[in-house]
Amino acid sequence: MTNSLSTNPAEGALAVALKADFTAALELAKAEKPGSTRKAYETDFRLFRSYCEGKGVSALPASPETVASYLAAEALTAKPSTIGRRVAAIRYAHKLAGLDAPTDAEGVKATVRGVRRTFGGAKTKKAPAVAARMKSMAALAPANLTGMRDRALLLIGFAGAFRRSELVALDVADLLEADEGLRIRIRRGKTDQEGEGRSIAIPRGDVICPVKALRAWLVAAKIETGPIFRPIDKAGTVLLPSYVPFGCQLR
Repeated sequence: MTNSLSTNPAEGALAVALKADFTAALELAKAEKPGSTRKAYETDFRLFRSYCEGKGVSALPASPETVASYLAAEALTAKPSTIGRRVAAIRYAHKLAGLDAPTDAEGVKATVRGVRRTFGGAKTKKAPAVAARMKSMAALAPANLTGMRDRALLLIGFAGAFRRSELVALDVADLLEADEGLRIRIRRGKTDQEGEGRSIAIPRGDVICPVKALRAWLVAAKIETGPIFRPIDKAGTVLLPSYVPFGCQLR
């Protein structure tokens, strides 16, 4: 990343006089970001510079068209979160150099939104446990209401790679059962920047079936509408949604 020392002859003497202090100021400006962030930004901008050199265009200053083209190329292999960091790095480099940030252009912003919408659901989810261990955990669930709920929670959560917040927010209205399995609609998630929701397919299993486990829980708990996964009190009673205090965890 460069600095914004003037090369104008009329300001040349002043620039030379301030060079040492300006260099120190530049380092202090960089220190506003944590070391890990600066390192990531430097790597991101180096990748951007390499792309620009390969295309024969300027990286600093860069045009909005160059940035948008770079992001489109990166979106084929990089996650949307990585694309967002690339944008931040390019913007940061331009600001430090005293240049207008091409990332502020509407064309670049639209490209970022398009990346999130097109590739936002393609991110690889982290499995909370390996399949064998998950099946063992589900098999060991006790044969009571709590066990049935936890079994369904484990199997559905693993099959759909759901986040905990997504599981807690599931409603009966979000379910669509079919011969091949189950479709669950997530109304909005962490990666859904546009708030349009998405649909997750849950296939039936031969040995341990998440669809059957969920259906068994709903029938046993007599849940026909409202939240799917609910707390159970010490007496084994499934609590109604209106009785669940804000922030209450499943028991």
